[in-house]
Amino acid sequence: MSHKAVALKEEGNKYFQEGDYKEAESLYSLAIQKDPTNPKIFTNRAMARLKLQAWDTCIDDSIKAIELDRGNMKGYYYLAQAQLALNHPNEAFTSALTAYERCIETSDKSTTAVSNLVLQAKKQKWEARERERIRGRSELLRELEDGLMKRKKEELQSLKFKMLDFSEEAEEKADIELGCRKKIEELRSIFAVADPKNMQRREVPDYLIDNISFTVMHDPVVTKTGNSYDRATVMEHLKRSYTDPLTREPLNMEDLRPNLALKQACEEFLNENGWAVDW
Repeated sequence: MSHKAVALKEEGNKYFQEGDYKEAESLYSLAIQKDPTNPKIFTNRAMARLKLQAWDTCIDDSIKAIELDRGNMKGYYYLAQAQLALNHPNEAFTSALTAYERCIETSDKSTTAVSNLVLQAKKQKWEARERERIRGRSELLRELEDGLMKRKKEELQSLKFKMLDFSEEAEEKADIELGCRKKIEELRSIFAVADPKNMQRREVPDYLIDNISFTVMHDPVVTKTGNSYDRATVMEHLKRSYTDPLTREPLNMEDLRPNLALKQACEEFLNENGWAVDW
């Protein structure tokens, strides 16, 4: 039974590599029927469903893969991507962070990609908090944004009544989402001009963020490969593994050098933006 499942999975992989994600999904489903205990088949189908933008079923497959193998990094990685797509940044951050921890434990080559996903989820978390903060400053802005979101929801629901194939529907959904997002950004820009102190969107530059703790660095050091980390977090990492967290190249404490220019930039930013301590 299991060898048939493996053969179907391999065939599905060929279709996936060719970009035929629908056929790949079908073959992975047949493989799961033959062997519902293999976590790798569930992660493969989750990957196909991610490409098909079938977020809910991707989440189902990812969770099943994790249930079968708690150390399944790909399960957490795909789960986080689907959760982000559904605008669930808190859940996505937790999933992505778990995937990152699995990468560090196993020196996985996907560490950089997973690290970027953690940062993306954290940014989305922050942006959600920022939206609520800015909305809370103006009742009028809140009402206008709610109106735009309601209209977007109605437009998305109306797509169900159109005779569209998968790609056409996906394209129209993307256009509706983008149109709504642009209108909201334009609306906030107008309000920000009227009240710049309270309505301006707050952001942390990527270069100030530590790629291990995903917080603003306080004492940045640079490695021989040019990557910068907060001294405390990279030293803690080196207790577990003598490798660069992102490149996986050999790294020792003696290789770390103070990044004085970046330290000054971090200090200046935190002095002017005290809120960033909680980012």
